[in-house]
Amino acid sequence: MTDMSNDPITLEIIQNSLQATADEMFAVMKKTAMSSIIYEVLDMGTGITDAKGALASSGAGIPAFIGVLDKAVKVIVAKFDRPGDIEPGDVFATNDPYYGGVTHLNDIVVAMPVFAGDRIIAWTANIAHNSDVGGMAPGSLTGEATEIFQEGLRLPAIKVISRGEPIRSVMEIIKVNSRMPDVLEGDVWAAIASVRIGARRLVEIAEKYGVGTFANAMASFMDYGEQVSLKELAGLPKGTFELSEEQDDGRTFNVKITITDTEFLVDLRDNPDQSTNPVNTSRDGVIVSAQMIFKSLTDPYSPANEGSFRPIRLLTREGSVFHAKEPAPIGFYYEIELRVYDLMWRCLAPHMPDRLAAGHFASVCGTFIGGIHPDTGRQYTIIEPQIGGWGASRGRDGNSAIFCGFHGETYNCPAEINEARNGLYVDRMELNTEPGGEGKYAGGRGIVMDYRVRGDNGFLTAGYTRSKFPPWPLDGGREGSPNYVRYLGKDGTDQRYAFVSGLTTHTGDVIRVVTGTGGGLGDPKERDRAAVAEDVRNGLITPERAREVYGYAG
Repeated sequence: MTDMSNDPITLEIIQNSLQATADEMFAVMKKTAMSSIIYEVLDMGTGITDAKGALASSGAGIPAFIGVLDKAVKVIVAKFDRPGDIEPGDVFATNDPYYGGVTHLNDIVVAMPVFAGDRIIAWTANIAHNSDVGGMAPGSLTGEATEIFQEGLRLPAIKVISRGEPIRSVMEIIKVNSRMPDVLEGDVWAAIASVRIGARRLVEIAEKYGVGTFANAMASFMDYGEQVSLKELAGLPKGTFELSEEQDDGRTFNVKITITDTEFLVDLRDNPDQSTNPVNTSRDGVIVSAQMIFKSLTDPYSPANEGSFRPIRLLTREGSVFHAKEPAPIGFYYEIELRVYDLMWRCLAPHMPDRLAAGHFASVCGTFIGGIHPDTGRQYTIIEPQIGGWGASRGRDGNSAIFCGFHGETYNCPAEINEARNGLYVDRMELNTEPGGEGKYAGGRGIVMDYRVRGDNGFLTAGYTRSKFPPWPLDGGREGSPNYVRYLGKDGTDQRYAFVSGLTTHTGDVIRVVTGTGGGLGDPKERDRAAVAEDVRNGLITPERAREVYGYAG
């Protein structure tokens, strides 16, 4: 057929077809996965890259995952660079942050080359959080890890399918290292199905329009992404902006951001050395954080691609908390990436009042509860990111009970699913009414959620930040409230934690999750009286607190 490589309508059709393909890959993963963290929470992401690994299109899911896939594919392409290393029907996997995995060992990236004849024209890729990949603790995450070897099975960019056939020895190694082998196997095959259907669709598109047109469409889409970013970048305030912020653990994180007409430079070199605990991240992970804040400032509504991020330049120091060296543990990487994301946000918010709100609860608040199911005798592990409050912005209150900026387009697991599949009850979920977040515009509310354990000898692992230093306000508003988890033992024990690993739980114990309210914006005394009255009427603030903070007498 005729190669209409420069026809703008044809290019637009192909670009939209790429997006539709990424979305179909996402739907396949959702419908075939075995873990509720995937099929209910949607802790996953899908994407398409060009032949070299540059991001061409992305599906829904966690924003931070979208920026992982291209980096993983690039490592695979570089590693398998000899003739015959990559063949039609092959599928590759990595979960190792030191070998293209970017995040932590629970997150397995699955990628497949797309061939037209003997030529690779694209890659389809998928990433999802798996419930257990081995390691020293159930669920594979523990704050007690001192090196990555303790965090689970490492897949350093390996081939799992060869010419369409599974490499059985590799699959057996993956299964035997998990406490939940059938669930892990099912989720891996769901990921394989996802990239396979994506590859099939891309072949159909290339055959319909021609390989040259297909490649040109991807390249032009990336160039367009760059043009949009540069246009929006030109409208941002120019200069160098700096911020230092003390963290819950006593460390101080520093950021310097320089914005010009053509560049968004993030300098994180002046930061602490990597930790012996799993509160580190890879350099690629920090790039993802920079990509998220940059995209939100420039073009938050269109799909991301490689061109969207070309103006970004990142400076880090190897061996620091933001550029960890092997074999540093990295299990709670997401909290560190969130700290970078929030640090950049806070640094720029005073200078971009119409684009950035006050601080949000800014923690995944990952809660891991597991044990032996009292009805089935099987190991269960629930992995729950939690919802919380976002900061107020100019003209409106913050949103209540939604996920943090890292987790984006995900959902909480329904109580009915949790109770059916896991050895616990969900006794309540309600808005958090602790004081905090007051202002002319109020921060959104976090939640209080109670899990009641049904069996003995279970465990609780959790890692929350913004526990000591609550979400920050703007323009005279009040700071928000902290994130924490309480262990309420049936014997009367009442313990509060930000980080806890492998705490033994017993029948009747309650695990209470409390997430923070976002920061307020503006002088509370200027809040609309009708809005204050509604807050009091809805039980979000006591009459006494309303009188104290807002000067409201009722």
